[in-house]
Amino acid sequence: MVSKLVVVESPAKAKTIEKYLGKDFKVLASFGHVRELPRKNGAVDTAHDFAMEYQLIKRNAKHVEAIAAAAQRADTVYLASDPDREGEAISWHLYEILKDRQIIQNKTVYRVAFHEITQHAIQDAIANPTQLSMNLVNAQRARLALDYLVGFNLSPVLWRKIRSGLSAGRVQSPALRLIVERDQEIDKFKPREYWTVEATCDKKQRKLTGKLNSFEGEKITQFSVTNEEQATQIKTTLLQLADGKLQVTKVDKKQRKRQPSAPFTTSTLQQEAARKLGFTTKRTMQVAQQLYEGIDIGNGAVGLITYMRTDSVNLGTDAIAEIREVISERYGKDNLPEKPCQYKTKAKNAQEAHEAIRPTSPKCIPSDITKFLKPEQLKLYTLIWNRTIACQMIHATLDTVGVNLACGEGNIFRATGSTLVNPGFMAVYQEGIDDKKGDDEDDKMLPPLEVGEWIKLKDIRTDQHFTEPPPRFSEASLVKNLEEFGIGRPSTYASIISTLQQREYVVLEKKRFIATDTGRVVIKLLTGHFSRYVDYDFTAKLEDQLDAISRGEQEWVPLMHKFWDKFKALVDEKMQTVQRKDITTEELDEACPKCSKPLAKRLSKRGHFIGCTGYPDCDYTRNLEGGNETSVEATTPEVVEGRTCPECDSKLHIKPGRYSKFIGCSNYPKCKFQEPLEKQVDTGVQCPNCGKGTLTKKKSRYGNFFYSCSSYPTCKYAISNEPIAGPCPKCDWPILMLKTTKRRGTEKLCPQKACDYVEQVEATKS
Repeated sequence: MVSKLVVVESPAKAKTIEKYLGKDFKVLASFGHVRELPRKNGAVDTAHDFAMEYQLIKRNAKHVEAIAAAAQRADTVYLASDPDREGEAISWHLYEILKDRQIIQNKTVYRVAFHEITQHAIQDAIANPTQLSMNLVNAQRARLALDYLVGFNLSPVLWRKIRSGLSAGRVQSPALRLIVERDQEIDKFKPREYWTVEATCDKKQRKLTGKLNSFEGEKITQFSVTNEEQATQIKTTLLQLADGKLQVTKVDKKQRKRQPSAPFTTSTLQQEAARKLGFTTKRTMQVAQQLYEGIDIGNGAVGLITYMRTDSVNLGTDAIAEIREVISERYGKDNLPEKPCQYKTKAKNAQEAHEAIRPTSPKCIPSDITKFLKPEQLKLYTLIWNRTIACQMIHATLDTVGVNLACGEGNIFRATGSTLVNPGFMAVYQEGIDDKKGDDEDDKMLPPLEVGEWIKLKDIRTDQHFTEPPPRFSEASLVKNLEEFGIGRPSTYASIISTLQQREYVVLEKKRFIATDTGRVVIKLLTGHFSRYVDYDFTAKLEDQLDAISRGEQEWVPLMHKFWDKFKALVDEKMQTVQRKDITTEELDEACPKCSKPLAKRLSKRGHFIGCTGYPDCDYTRNLEGGNETSVEATTPEVVEGRTCPECDSKLHIKPGRYSKFIGCSNYPKCKFQEPLEKQVDTGVQCPNCGKGTLTKKKSRYGNFFYSCSSYPTCKYAISNEPIAGPCPKCDWPILMLKTTKRRGTEKLCPQKACDYVEQVEATKS
């Protein structure tokens, strides 16, 4: 009989902790949350102090049963879920379940918190247990109730005023607002022309480029030169004055230090994986979960990284000691600072319950475990290992140089550059930068120069430029902004982005988010009528109030009443007063060519179009971009010549679809035959899943090509790259696929995720 039961969240933690605690302890995992609110109205009873109706999460029910059975046999139960609001709530839910089943009536139940998964920290926590903190539990319950009430009351407004199937949320909507407002900013942007003047010099066959800093004693700013005529005149004047050479009049030399970045939090890991690996936030978290839960590296499954949902940049004392030991062995003692580097989190409302994300053992070098990891696992583990090692190394030292080159009196070109004196941490890792354009001038190498010397002028170049709008959000920059505004938690960023895409509020094109017409209209309604609840500060201020509840400084039920009374009254008012046409229709200063009534921009399921406000009396419509007029009711369909429907022999029509045109039966809805307008290319490669159909090339709703079985929907097998006949030399899978990238050229890969077979077909041309 096991006398002591410890319940943690993660199965990877369970194995490690049980090893540290010994044979008297049984450690089980809850696998995260165990109860949730059902997806129905009334789960939060606003009339009775927001009492909540919970239900077991189906996928975790078997784990709850295992915990209940073990608790029945144990004398003492330690609830050891993560030490934050969510973790405290999980422990409370488990406690309530066990209490309702009358399992813990005569047992001792403790709450313990592990901030580090080390033997010393775990044994110390067990030796000094505490009790459940209802303040933390209530803070989490308040957040859960708020999210539920906002979603279940705002979404019906969207259904009624825009169309069914839409949703709004306390965190989702401000995130969408960020993307929409960035798009609107880009729409309104008007580029300004400006010109730069640069001198290209040569010293002993080493190139040197300087930008015009002052002309005739006047400082040159971005918009000092705004047209070609002005730039050409300056160039002509300077060429005459220079007579083929420039004089060095000033040389500034400074030494600067570049400090390493802090170890990874959830947010910074998602950003760096997006920048450097091209991973989506969802993919990053999936791979990180695999590394955390355990990989078999030859002696059983081992968790390779610490918990990957954390705001903390702190590292455990034992971890730092091991990291410094690795640095000393691999990079030399000269790269070790005298004292360990300490970092402070910059995130709003950070909950620093865990360590930063780091390798569980820094001595587990990526190159030593390559054969045990899938390619994406190795990439992410290497990223985490490099960042962790670099964060405890000395700073990088750079010599920066600024040179003034004179061309007559009052005309100065300025050249800047730097030299790496001591790479320090940069020998291991450098943080990526969002939206970096061109080469960093400070990183250019300059030849040695002395004041007074003359250098050869090769040419003076004038270049035209236009100011550019702010870039659209990438996954990395969106996550960064969500964190800066305090919108959501690190563990929710992936689900926020997925929801926005699933609802078709945004699309991802060339790794940038673009708001759809639907997304823009949703934000128009929310900012126009519920501005307080999609305000960027609302979520952050709410997190501050939840923190106050968790500290016992505020009660959660009064906070909920204060929120709910105003929110519910506003929802009820807007349901009655807001008209659908006010949201989905925008009247234009243009008359209908058929009836002279005003035209309006209107929203349909396929996006915006221009139509007559006199509909249904007048059926004039046209595409938003212009083009020929059409009729809503009397449009003549385009007939497919030379073919009839293979199912009912009726005419086939070319019809507009949600994403693109398609061929459909004219007898719809009696006959529902349809096929893509673009001809599907049959590769001739037999489907490896069903063995009956062949893989055909198709286009997705987002314009990307993929290859799927011709017998769809009977067989749903699909791959993203061009298939070729196999079998795979490593796993005997019937097909392989070709993948071409700029960096690696064309490779032959196995489509099976469990197989890492790769063969170079054609290398990238240099």
